[in-house]
Amino acid sequence: MKMQKSLLAVCVMSALTSTYALAEEPQQTEQVIERLKITGEKQEGYKSSSAEGATKLGLTIKETPQTITVINQQQIKDFGLNDINSVLNSASAVNVENVETDRIYYTSRGFELNNFQIDGLGLPLVNSNTHGRIDTALYERVEVIHGANGIMTGVGSPAATVNMVRKRPTSETQISVEGSLGSWSNKRLEIDASGKLSDRVRGRVVAAADNGESYLDRYENDTKVFYGVFDFALTDDTMLTVGHSEHKSHTDGNMWGALTLYYGDGTPTNYDESTNVAADWSQWEVSESRSFIDVETALSDNWNLRAVYNRVRTDEDSLLFYTYLGDAELGLDPETGLGLVGYGSEYDLDDKQDTFDVYANGTFEAWGQLHEVVVGANYSRLDYVDVSLYDFHTGNGFPAMPSLADWDGNTPFPEFTDGRDGSVIDNTQKAVYAQARLALTSDFKLLLGGRYNDFQTDGVGYGVDQSRDDAQFIPYVGVTYAVNDDITTYASYTETFLAQSEVNRNFERLEPLTGKNSEIGIKADLFGDKALLSAAYFHIKQENLAVGDGDAENPSTGVLEPVYRAAEGITSEGVELELAGELFTGLQGQVSATVFDVDGDQLVEDYTAEKMFRTSLTYQFQSLPDVRVGATYQWKDATSRVQGTVGPAYDNAGETIVTHQPSYGLLGLMASWQVTDNLSVRVNGYNVTDEKYLNSLYWAQGFYGAPANYSASVSYAF
Repeated sequence: MKMQKSLLAVCVMSALTSTYALAEEPQQTEQVIERLKITGEKQEGYKSSSAEGATKLGLTIKETPQTITVINQQQIKDFGLNDINSVLNSASAVNVENVETDRIYYTSRGFELNNFQIDGLGLPLVNSNTHGRIDTALYERVEVIHGANGIMTGVGSPAATVNMVRKRPTSETQISVEGSLGSWSNKRLEIDASGKLSDRVRGRVVAAADNGESYLDRYENDTKVFYGVFDFALTDDTMLTVGHSEHKSHTDGNMWGALTLYYGDGTPTNYDESTNVAADWSQWEVSESRSFIDVETALSDNWNLRAVYNRVRTDEDSLLFYTYLGDAELGLDPETGLGLVGYGSEYDLDDKQDTFDVYANGTFEAWGQLHEVVVGANYSRLDYVDVSLYDFHTGNGFPAMPSLADWDGNTPFPEFTDGRDGSVIDNTQKAVYAQARLALTSDFKLLLGGRYNDFQTDGVGYGVDQSRDDAQFIPYVGVTYAVNDDITTYASYTETFLAQSEVNRNFERLEPLTGKNSEIGIKADLFGDKALLSAAYFHIKQENLAVGDGDAENPSTGVLEPVYRAAEGITSEGVELELAGELFTGLQGQVSATVFDVDGDQLVEDYTAEKMFRTSLTYQFQSLPDVRVGATYQWKDATSRVQGTVGPAYDNAGETIVTHQPSYGLLGLMASWQVTDNLSVRVNGYNVTDEKYLNSLYWAQGFYGAPANYSASVSYAF
């Protein structure tokens, strides 16, 4: 029903648009697009020139005084980056914290990354994580704006902002079909069709189906995606874009929590990579519906007005199974592996997001120079309801566990009728913003701006009053200086704040998270403008960061829940280097290195990888122009986590228990062959050296990453 209503809205809008257009002389869509200057960029190789998520001034990456990473369509296709986590694993400075199979956190520059946007709009992630598998078939590219994004976001963390840019219609007809087969019976089919439907209408339709099992016991995923978008040239000066997408991710055998990583005597566990704590009835389904309307009109030769409405509806239903130590002092028996207790729950979540954004941008002349300015307002509302149910009365809700080495997921299905509790939360953000790029000279530009955010929360979550009204002005200042046509230096400063939902051991909400970000750097066009080099030094200070503080019994439900403490004055400073584009004839690549130091909280310092190296390279043979080979390598520094002390039952009682993940690198390989002008084939290998590693130590539990696996794809373009 939700899908039908959303599609009906799109059809009605299309009909109304067509009726209006009939009263006008037919307009050429290309003329309107050219008039509004929103054609997008023709992508060649791995160098990108623009990033929509950084400002609304239409600046190039080189002109923007912050570090920006773009994973574009070419890189996504080359290495089969079919979900958002594989994309972000390729991005400079981003850590994908796979704490579970279907609930993922992200960090960058040592801090939680919770700012996720689509086409430059969006509130911070609910509970700072994503759920389910997010397919990338809908997106042309993914941008990562490093550091605080004060103008475009205002709320959130100072780590980074991820902006996923949706595919838009093209004037040229293009139809492509790609099918893939991979390890563990993985299958994928993707269709992308775009073109001009009339002199004044363009359209694009994207559909994808992805299904497969996993290296993890009992785990499999089924994802289906549909997306339709249409451009309508209403007049010579106005274009309307409407779009709608449906995204469904269903998994069986999903984890809630993960593996216990140590025995009672402090020695590390070392399970097989396939070990999964999930029950055989575990499942998690996420259904997401997105609709948007985007209207842009030229007010004059120098000024445009744009208004955007985004509508998101999400429905989640899950059956979960967790494992924990029945006696924390005794821990897991080193000889038998016994000591775990199961913990079943049914969890359902529904959220509604509505976002309105309107702004005017343009140029004016003064003091003999041309200056740029944008002024806008934003209204966002996020309402969500979640419910948790347990089984305290049958014994099936908290069964004793065998050793995980012998666990096959077979446990009776609980009766989820007890302990009903949850959240009813309403979040509202109202913001006004302005930014100006003033040309002090033809080479020296000053960016000044600010955003006033009023962020209000009402409601109760698991017995805790979540009500809060936080308002703050977020300043932004940046300067760029063009040393010559190839080299630009810059400096910038901005802030962020975020009202937090995490609670302390007294189940009181933590104070808002605040962050300050300073950055200086240089950007240079190299190799005849075919590649862009970025180098930056950054300093971030964050206060009231929510840091895990174990579990505590919720007085409302009587159930153990994660609790947090506010860390004071955590700082991160370091350098980032990135080179993207054609490095020499035939060699396309993106190479990045990040080195930073986190100070102020030992737990955060331990679980954060402070050194990272990422590279994606492809080479096209000059003697065999239809053949390309490539490689990716993702390396990160060692991490650790203190798990407590050995209990009195063991001879080494009192010793500190520490889980270590040594530094490691993951090597991927690819090869492609353009068989004909229309037909191409590609093979990819991932973790081809079969490295065994823990995905994350962001939580006290963890699980292993995928061993060596492979895929083969066939693409046909009409």
